Amino acid sequence: MPKVLIMSDSHGWTEEVAEIRDRHMEEVDQFIHCGDSELDADAPELEQFMKVAGNCDLDSRLPDESYFSVGSLDFYVAHGHMHQVKSTLMPLSYRAEEVGAQVVCFGHTHMAGAERVDNQLFINPGSIRLPRGRREHTYAILSWEDKGNITVEFKDLDGKTVEGLVYQTSLN
Repeated sequence: MPKVLIMSDSHGWTEEVAEIRDRHMEEVDQFIHCGDSELDADAPELEQFMKVAGNCDLDSRLPDESYFSVGSLDFYVAHGHMHQVKSTLMPLSYRAEEVGAQVVCFGHTHMAGAERVDNQLFINPGSIRLPRGRREHTYAILSWEDKGNITVEFKDLDGKTVEGLVYQTSLN
């Protein structure tokens, strides 16, 4: 069963990023950071991560977006500040459609959540440093057996599942 760890908006934290990465190193196939790490692109804490630039990132080596596949799913990753995610998901949805992605990972709002719209799954892992909308500092783990059995589980800083923040869907 493939697994992808998604985090965002760590805003300068290094120990916590490394701790979360190391905790899941043996079980996760791909690590994603959706921007606002405020770290250099080659920071050791971000090794193994697909990463993008957020509005608070200064390293020009970080790309604005990334798209790739893991197993049977195609991913699109952007921070979201260039896609107006605080008011709508439409620009993000259109861009993901252009690159053929079914899973769209983004940050910027610091609000954890997952939502399927048509044939796209949107995942915002929240923020491990400055959460909004709830008190838990969160990141997400996406897992799937096939496109018909997909789970997004939100974890707190200690790696415990956040009650009420598990999302199950299908992309068939």
